[in-house]
Amino acid sequence: MLRQSLGVAHISTGDMLRERIAAGDDLGKTVIGIMQSGGLVPDEMVNKMVEDRIELPDTARGFILDGYPRTVGQASLLDSVLRVKKIRAVVVHLKVDYNVVIARLSGRRLCPTCGALYSLSSNAPAVSEYCDRCGSTLVVRDDDREEVVVQRLKAYDEQTTPVLEFLQVAGYPCHDVQGEGRGPQVIEKEIEAIIEGDFVKARQA
Repeated sequence: MLRQSLGVAHISTGDMLRERIAAGDDLGKTVIGIMQSGGLVPDEMVNKMVEDRIELPDTARGFILDGYPRTVGQASLLDSVLRVKKIRAVVVHLKVDYNVVIARLSGRRLCPTCGALYSLSSNAPAVSEYCDRCGSTLVVRDDDREEVVVQRLKAYDEQTTPVLEFLQVAGYPCHDVQGEGRGPQVIEKEIEAIIEGDFVKARQA
């Protein structure tokens, strides 16, 4: 929704990694076991993917980094890249209770044929476990299994939470946004207002 309303590129490191796994290239073969166990892919691999991605033409009007940076090492690299390219950034931290996260992710279903994504709690298919679009049997992604989600949250606590402190100290505007109990349209509008407000301040400074 933000990508469409802002007219910018959406860069999801998770999606890029899954594409590499599906392609069966060397990187995909290396990271598949890490992702299936709930671990975090090494910084150098993710950093290289992001550096290459933001050089593509569709990022010229801006881009949303989704799922990156997840470690202080990644944040440090990103900070260097943004400063060299003189790209202004705003940090949005979506706050959601862990029990809600576990329920949401373990309740997700993916269509392996057309890529449609469903949520058993908020966007369930019309016929249980079958895709509305093409009728294929839905699957649970390996990294959405409950035991993997719990491990991912543990990794988040240990490695990603310090990223917010790093970015704040580095001078980036950081905003907490409540990510549960409200519709996605409400959350989107709040984030749009945050981004617009920060960039107006930057122009006036």
